[in-house]
Amino acid sequence: MNRAITLLRQVQIHPLLWIVIALSIATGHFLEVCLLLGIIFIHEMGHAAAASFFSWRIKKITLLPFGGVAEMDEHGNRPLKEESIVVLAGPLQHVWMVAAAYGLVSLHVIPEDLFKLFISYNVMIFVFNLFPVWPLDGGKLVFLLLSLKSSFPHAHRLTLLISFFSLSLFSIIILLTAPANINVWVVIAFLFFSLYHEWKQRRFIFMRFLLERYYGKKSSLQALRPIQANEQDLLIHVLEKFQRGCKHPIIVEAGGKEAGTLDENELLHAYFTEKRLTDKISDLLFSY
Repeated sequence: MNRAITLLRQVQIHPLLWIVIALSIATGHFLEVCLLLGIIFIHEMGHAAAASFFSWRIKKITLLPFGGVAEMDEHGNRPLKEESIVVLAGPLQHVWMVAAAYGLVSLHVIPEDLFKLFISYNVMIFVFNLFPVWPLDGGKLVFLLLSLKSSFPHAHRLTLLISFFSLSLFSIIILLTAPANINVWVVIAFLFFSLYHEWKQRRFIFMRFLLERYYGKKSSLQALRPIQANEQDLLIHVLEKFQRGCKHPIIVEAGGKEAGTLDENELLHAYFTEKRLTDKISDLLFSY
């Protein structure tokens, strides 16, 4: 109960949403707006509840005029399986909501027209959230899938490129089928802005990932994935090979032979604490 109260206290309503609510009252669409916001609220609380179960640090849960955002103070160092559960916990809420609505309409508790509206809203939000566009749930799932084989910066950059392509294709479809739908264009503009901001911040996001890996809560990384590095490789270039969900022993090669090994924490310590920003791996090998 205390955990539920804590989550509810973190819910914030965007100022623009109050304007939308006021307009819905003035235009006689208050019920539709309440229904849509209720679905979005339960969707975001699904993410938040799963994150709380895994003891994630939740910053806030914001309800927007066209959706919601559950912001976490985590930076890509949680287990991939754990993060997948948190991402999928939102869309899964629509399953029980549809089932509950079907039960209520079968018992004649709610009218048929309200049931149909509720189902259409659920399907719309469920499908839209699974679009492969960052920061939607579909975009986050793409990032997780790419992270299974790729380094953090490469998976992140590729996710944003896929998102931009998918959103551009969606924009063309809307332009051809519903060019006068203002609500959809507002959502598209918001997503393009989010992608632009994420792209501009991608280096900072990578540094935050490394900092959290070094200074933050140590997660139990079971998988070991060695990184082959040449003694002439720069420290930062080796750090750019770090992946999510696994720990990296660094195998240093010189002249085609193994010259030694380094622990990933030694690289992170050298970069962030000792500020050895331009050092080569060979410099670290002789130091440690």
